[in-house]
Amino acid sequence: MHRSMWTYAWDILDLGFDRVTGELRDRAGLNSVSLATSYHAGRFLQPRSPVRKAYFPEDGTIYFHPTPSRWDGMTIQPKVADIIAQGGDVLRELVRRRDTGGLKVCCWTVCLHNTRLGLLHPGAVTRNAFGDPNYYNLCPSNSDARAYVCALVADLTHAYRPDIVELESPCFMGFAHEFHHEKDGVGLTAEDDFFLSLCFCESCRARAAAAGVDVEAARRLVAQWIVEACEREVPKPLFPEFPAGGLACFRQFPALHEYLLWRTEPVTSLIAEIKARAHADCRIVLIDVADGWLGGCDLQGIGKVCDGAILCVYGRSPAESAAILRQGKAALGHEKFLGAGLRVFPHDVKGAEGLARQADACITAGARGLNFYNYGLVPARRLDWIRETLEHAPGE
Repeated sequence: MHRSMWTYAWDILDLGFDRVTGELRDRAGLNSVSLATSYHAGRFLQPRSPVRKAYFPEDGTIYFHPTPSRWDGMTIQPKVADIIAQGGDVLRELVRRRDTGGLKVCCWTVCLHNTRLGLLHPGAVTRNAFGDPNYYNLCPSNSDARAYVCALVADLTHAYRPDIVELESPCFMGFAHEFHHEKDGVGLTAEDDFFLSLCFCESCRARAAAAGVDVEAARRLVAQWIVEACEREVPKPLFPEFPAGGLACFRQFPALHEYLLWRTEPVTSLIAEIKARAHADCRIVLIDVADGWLGGCDLQGIGKVCDGAILCVYGRSPAESAAILRQGKAALGHEKFLGAGLRVFPHDVKGAEGLARQADACITAGARGLNFYNYGLVPARRLDWIRETLEHAPGE
């Protein structure tokens, strides 16, 4: 079974390759490392780092050395994180160690969640029904954004030959997504957030119109609902069954329903293009969540164009986790890779026993791999939770 842990380059540079790879393999019992090779900003508490206890990574940078010829003439260009420019090529060293018997190497790659690039290229970001930009989300319909992500993964896979590339956010993102000091005095409901996340940028409008969708009718309805939400005295859902009811919640609104069905196309076709340009020896999988349809992810369609998916079940009960994995397996197809993403945080699982129950439920439901979040963010003793989980996992 595939067993990996999402890990940051700064943790490896702070703690050292020998300690990190040794802890992942010998203490946690893993056979792979998932290195963040393209990532966004944040503030990270570093419990084990001997160098720092808080770290603010550069926004929207990459953690490998790109091949200049692959980026000639591209509108959107990558920026290498200073920590890699100064500290060395972490990914190259992990691949070298893999080739001499070490851990398999996966590239955890954030695709379209990039505020730095969104601010530099506002024409490439998603825009709500009023045309307001979401600078943190490059749009999967935009040709420059698509070219950037495809070049990113092509460069990674041809230059470094990782075992797997894990695609995070090759899709539309929600409205509330931890942007700097977000303010909401209205009290947005889940459906309000969804309406504000729906993209009507020029690229989406042109692409959907070419597919025969009445984009303007859909936009007007969404704009109307956003205005009504802003005028309510207190929050009140229009669709009490949302999001559990899925796209069926909007079937009575034909133009919008058609638009929502269409918006899976740019996501699925982008993943297909990524896969086509990646090195043939490298597997391409999607990192997704239970309600991935909110971002335009159609697992059934995606399963036809890439190698599988990792479904994150953070904070879910074992029964809920199993249901999500069974649904994912049915959508992807039995021949595709299906992994489960588990978070080793105290508010997500109750100790080693809780982690084990969740992992067992996922494996029993069809998971062929487990990814744990996140090496540098948790105390060392939680690595023992992972080993205990894996030692007693079904089929291990």
